[in-house]
Amino acid sequence: MYHITYKLKAQRIDQKNMALLPILTVPDPLLKTVSSPVETVDDALRNFMDDMLETMYAAPGIGLAAVQVGRPIRLLVMDLAEEGEAPDPQYYINPEITWTSEELATYNEGCLSVPDQYADIDRPTECKITYLDYHGKKQKIHATGLFSTCIQHELDHLNGIIFIDYLSTLKKNMAVRKVKKLVKEG
Repeated sequence: MYHITYKLKAQRIDQKNMALLPILTVPDPLLKTVSSPVETVDDALRNFMDDMLETMYAAPGIGLAAVQVGRPIRLLVMDLAEEGEAPDPQYYINPEITWTSEELATYNEGCLSVPDQYADIDRPTECKITYLDYHGKKQKIHATGLFSTCIQHELDHLNGIIFIDYLSTLKKNMAVRKVKKLVKEG
C-alpha cells in the first residue's frame, strides 16, 4: 500500500506569466460536473495548462484536473517526480482509458479538492490511456503503479467523481463536513 502525498517540488517550471488559480473544494457542485471535450489546442489553452501546473505545484499536489479550478473541460496535469528530481510536467488533453487490468492496488489517496482527507481506494494496477499532448498530438501510454492510480483519480474528476464517492455515505459525509469546517476556519 502506498500513500499519495502532496509535496512541494524542489525545482519548479519557469514561473513568468503564470497565475495561481483558485482550487474548488467539496461540496462545490461544479466538481460533480462531467467535463466537456477540448475542441482546440492553442496558445491560450497551453497558458491555462501552465497555470494549472503552477497551481498544482503551489498547493502542493501531484495532479490537477481543469474542473478543480472551475473549468469543466477534459484536461488534466500531473507531475510524479520525487522531491529532488527534475520536474516532469505532464499534460493530458481529452484523455480516455482504453484498458484496465483486473488486478487492483490499494492507495491511500488524497485530493486538493478534499484537503487534509485521505482514504484507501482500490483501483486497477495498470491502465492504457489515449490523449492529446501539450501540442495537440495524439498519444498513447501504458500507466502502472502510482502513475496508474493518479491518472485514474484525475480522470474521475473529469467524469464528476471525487475519490470520496467510493467511500460509505457516512465516511463521505464526515469528510465533507471536515472540509467545510477547514474552509470556514480559513
